[in-house]
Amino acid sequence: MSAPPLDPRAVGLLACQVCGASFSPEGDGAGVRCAAGHRVDRARQGHLSLLPPGRRPPAGDSAEMVADRVAFLSAGHYDGLSSALRAAVAPPDAAPPAALLDLGGGTGHHLARLLDDLPEAVGVVLDASPYAARRAARAHPRALAVVADAWARLPVLDGVADRVLVVFAPRNGPEIARVLRPGGRLVVVTPAPDHLAEIVGPLGLLRVDPDKAERLAATLEPHLTRGTASAHRWTVALERADIATLVGMGPHARHLTTAGLAAALARLPASTRLTISVDVATYARAR
Repeated sequence: MSAPPLDPRAVGLLACQVCGASFSPEGDGAGVRCAAGHRVDRARQGHLSLLPPGRRPPAGDSAEMVADRVAFLSAGHYDGLSSALRAAVAPPDAAPPAALLDLGGGTGHHLARLLDDLPEAVGVVLDASPYAARRAARAHPRALAVVADAWARLPVLDGVADRVLVVFAPRNGPEIARVLRPGGRLVVVTPAPDHLAEIVGPLGLLRVDPDKAERLAATLEPHLTRGTASAHRWTVALERADIATLVGMGPHARHLTTAGLAAALARLPASTRLTISVDVATYARAR
């Protein structure tokens, strides 16, 4: 399946990684060109690479991790997370956002769900992994996938995003504040201490820092002002194969051996009911 055409409104959110000028799509859809004449070819799979000149791509998710993420999210196990995001991104008492930026958005799964509910909006997924960007390029016709470094200057124009999403991903406070429009919001999803509690010990998974919320605030609040916060908790029944996919799609995959994980999974019941527990917080640009 070929990637959808480049949406010019989504392209219009981007900034040239060389000079910072705005981009527009080329007529043949093969790439984008900035106002200063710098051209970026679109990859065959549909995404753009906008890393700063001379900067190596940061370590992103492997092809295997991305495949596990696609399988797990497509099965609907995190649909509750999509619902929590929808409530924070587009509350009924606010004007619907028109431009969404998903930092570390991986395959674009959550952004695509939001765009389905926001027919006038466009979105951009920024992720370090080219394997994730290949998937995100096909996630939604109004979404654009870009390989970028979240810790560098983002290839996004100043003050163009109505919402910035960060779901289990790095948070660059100064850059998020720069790209948000006045009145825009950052929506952050982080795991709560009891997230996946039933398998953390048995499988030797990474534990959530109990001070994570405080550390999050410390990195953001010099640049952004805390708004709403809500906790979301539900359970899902997963078989061993589903749990293996869940572990494989996240940071745990980098800390466990294949043999060790297989042995630990074999000791679990055939089906385990897991707690999915996340915190959703919103922030506005500090004045």
